[in-house]
Amino acid sequence: MDNLLETIEALLVPMVGLVNAVLWDYVLVYGLLAVGLYFTLRLRLLQVRLFPHMWRVVGMGRNSDAAGISPFQALCTSLASRVGTGNLAGVAIALGVGGPGALFWMWCTALVGMATAYAESSLAQLYKVRDEQGQYRGGPAYYMARGLKKRWMGVAFSLCLLLTYGLVFSSVHANAMAQALGAAFGFTRGQIATGLVLLTALIIFGGLRSVARFAEKVVPVMAVAYLALAGWVVATNLGEIPAVLGLVLRSAFGLEPAVGGVVGGIAAAMLNGVKRGLYSNEAGMGSAPNVAAAATPVPHHPASQGLVQSLGVFIDTLLICSATGFVILLSGVLGGDGDGVQVTQQAMTVYFGGAGTYFVAIAMFFFAFTTIIGNYSYAENNLLYLGGGKAGLLVLRLAALAVIVWGVYSKVQLVWDAADAAMALMASINLVALLMLSGVVVALTRDYDVQLAKGRLPEFDARLHPSFGDGVDPGIWRVRDGARPDLAAGPASEADGPR
Repeated sequence: MDNLLETIEALLVPMVGLVNAVLWDYVLVYGLLAVGLYFTLRLRLLQVRLFPHMWRVVGMGRNSDAAGISPFQALCTSLASRVGTGNLAGVAIALGVGGPGALFWMWCTALVGMATAYAESSLAQLYKVRDEQGQYRGGPAYYMARGLKKRWMGVAFSLCLLLTYGLVFSSVHANAMAQALGAAFGFTRGQIATGLVLLTALIIFGGLRSVARFAEKVVPVMAVAYLALAGWVVATNLGEIPAVLGLVLRSAFGLEPAVGGVVGGIAAAMLNGVKRGLYSNEAGMGSAPNVAAAATPVPHHPASQGLVQSLGVFIDTLLICSATGFVILLSGVLGGDGDGVQVTQQAMTVYFGGAGTYFVAIAMFFFAFTTIIGNYSYAENNLLYLGGGKAGLLVLRLAALAVIVWGVYSKVQLVWDAADAAMALMASINLVALLMLSGVVVALTRDYDVQLAKGRLPEFDARLHPSFGDGVDPGIWRVRDGARPDLAAGPASEADGPR
């Protein structure tokens, strides 16, 4: 098996490298930040001015109904996908290749990415539909087809997502788990592959609601536990924090000489920080909107679920990725031996001895396993958009299990490179659609802001926005007459359609 894998990988490496060079070096690194900055400015720093309100919205949305999962379940499911190997192995790789400054560019990606995440999830809510079972379905493919009237664009996006989240990304997380569990507990690859396949099958064969229930129980516990341990490391080394922050800032702008095996330089720091930041928090990638659309929003407005998913980016990168970055930089292991998760394990060992290796292995298992489960839910949603029935779902589930085995046995570099290429293709399509629908996002935000300013709990009624077109389901987005005083005035006259 090893010889066959080596032959296949030798053929794929040049092709994957070419795709990455074009999309990452010339398109996404700058395009991602530009789109995030664009929405940040057009929405008047929404991620800052409504940050306290985001927490309130999450607190209100704890109940689901017959049509959708709860906003809290949607947040946990998206975090299940976001919080994964990127938070442990990915941060270590970014710091190792790009230097400490990569952490700064991860922060920048997350800060502006919060606005992008808000935009894509708000659109997913607005253009969602009910499937044959009465369940909410939606996502980028739906707002491309229903909002832009470009079904071909939705089909292209769905195919890219099936490749990334249905297949490639699961192999990445399986690979990281194999390294961590093998180093800490001595498990063989065969044992790890078998255990992962069985556990994954138990959950994904139950569909989206099964995934949401699992995420709701596991994700908060694992995130709080990891932050608590990393927080203890930071708290016991507060005197060194100013020096670490200075190192990060100097390195981010190429003012810090490279150390050991770290490449350093502003270009390396920016490229790796943005790449790993996007891979971790997924803002603009078009992934989280698939589960955001499945929620019954509280309050009854598309923008409310956009705010929930914006908060998810903050939790993922500005909290969890930062925690990993500070632990690594405080430990002094950067530039030594090891790759990916091994660096994080070495950093934890500095503070917790041998127990640090075991803790990272356990954290990696939960982070990566929940990501595999969350990724599957995105793939299922897009397969149904493409018309896949029960037979299609069975094939998807079996394929998702098969790539886990491939990921366990594959080499690190090709797995990560393949994930980068697939992610770049999908994100490029989604970012174009977001810009084309930016006027809708602005109009939704204005409607939400106006109602908040009047002291009301925002509610959305499609009758007030006829320029959104017939892609909005009035059966979903309709409030009772008299619930909003402005309904009596008739439809809004502003040009709030796509721009």
